[in-house]
Amino acid sequence: MKAFSTLLDTLVYTTSRNRKLALIAEYLRETPDPDRGWALAALTGELDFPAVKSSTIRNLMKDRVDPVLWTLSRDFVGDTAETASLLWPEPGVVDDDPPSVSQVVELLSSLNRNTAPKELPGLLDRLDPNGRFALIKLATGGMRIGVSARLAKTAFALAFDVSVEEVEEYWHALEAPYPTLFAWGADGADPPDVSNTPRFRPFMLAHPLEDTKVDLQDYAAEWKWDGIRVQLVRVGGETRLYSRSGDDISATFPELLDVLPLDAVLDGELLVRGDVQGGEQGGAASFNALQQRLGRKTVSKKMLAESPAFVRLYDALILEGNDLREQLWTDRRTALEALMSQMPASHFDLSEIVEARDFDHLAQIREGTRDDAIEGLMLKAKDSPYIAGRKVGYWYKWKRDPLLIDCVLMYAQRGSGKRSSFYSDYTFGCWDGDPDEGAELLPVGKAYSGFTDAELKKLDKLVRQTTLNRFGPVREVERTLVFEVAFDSVHSSKRHKSGLAMRFPRIHRIRWDKPVHEADRIETIRALIRD
Repeated sequence: MKAFSTLLDTLVYTTSRNRKLALIAEYLRETPDPDRGWALAALTGELDFPAVKSSTIRNLMKDRVDPVLWTLSRDFVGDTAETASLLWPEPGVVDDDPPSVSQVVELLSSLNRNTAPKELPGLLDRLDPNGRFALIKLATGGMRIGVSARLAKTAFALAFDVSVEEVEEYWHALEAPYPTLFAWGADGADPPDVSNTPRFRPFMLAHPLEDTKVDLQDYAAEWKWDGIRVQLVRVGGETRLYSRSGDDISATFPELLDVLPLDAVLDGELLVRGDVQGGEQGGAASFNALQQRLGRKTVSKKMLAESPAFVRLYDALILEGNDLREQLWTDRRTALEALMSQMPASHFDLSEIVEARDFDHLAQIREGTRDDAIEGLMLKAKDSPYIAGRKVGYWYKWKRDPLLIDCVLMYAQRGSGKRSSFYSDYTFGCWDGDPDEGAELLPVGKAYSGFTDAELKKLDKLVRQTTLNRFGPVREVERTLVFEVAFDSVHSSKRHKSGLAMRFPRIHRIRWDKPVHEADRIETIRALIRD
């Protein structure tokens, strides 16, 4: 556990991606099995200990530290694990033999909600502050140390001089602590046998189009649908559904698990059914409707009936054992089109090709589309193979321009991590009527991105100087500042007083110059709803 806690402590203070890769690679090379496998699973978010939540840690701390001191410290530090690891009362005797990562995993796996509060204190007493920080991060699953799953897998590839694409292909068919993966990577053993497992393959991704123009003789255009990218895999009659990051989300969408008529690996967009509106293809509800189903471990019959999921297919990677990834996009598209006659229309359809005379005509089509289920366009080179990751010149994403609206800053809250000392999370609102006639501001969204570090310092100062009220960690501020907010779409929502929910709000500009009474009204945003 000591080596793992040292790794986490170093990663927290390391900003360089290459340095992070080197640190993780060194740890994987020098740490024996199975500790390094459990550590790798922790870094990639593959471990889950249901008995230990952040609330468990908070309750333990409030039993040992003054509750007010704990609340103020947690609010200032911005991270539960860091605060608890530093405030935990030091034991009278230091343990010279702290537990290993494997021992910690074994203990955490044996806990339930009743035994966790009794067993965790003894474990925390055996560790120093760095060890306690690592334990809490591992137990609660919230690493937040600037290491993505992709970066950790890349570090494995770097450590043992293997292909990261191969690592990803094997990874999702194996379970921690990955003994066969390490035997292959570190010891030169045969690759793990995953031939009969419906496993994830890395997605091919796109670059933003930016100022590039492409020749439509060489590129095909498709709509970029606003759902979630998924991969549907069937092998030996067993089907699994994977998200873009490789997470198995099969249990959340059970209606898709027994409808694929053949062994295949298919790439597409997961959507839910809705009324046909805008766009020629239609049939897809907004992301807001899909969001009601995401992340659920169980799905009710009512939800299955009201929001049935389907996949709009983009590409075919493997069909009945025939790997198509090295073939041209045009050939894969032909194979996918031929497949559609076998696919149940209730659960699958084909992403249509957007026809245009030339690039300028395509730009007009893009600007004229405001279907809530469409984010923009995808441009795919007709001669492109299916290659994992982003390869310049093959696929481009051309998102539609965001919607813009002027809002008034209402509330602020401290951020987390590096921003824990700054008020960096902002809630803003619009006028519910004419402000000159006493209309009130209603919150319409929250954002924590879109500004520079220099602007953040200026905003933080304004929040501190214009605070009206405090509600726990939230500060209400004087209505003095206007944000120009960018967002992708807006939907009806019963959860908010305004009745609205924005999709991907971010601060586009800070309007230091604009009077707050000139900010937009609720009716302006409501007119943009396409539910």
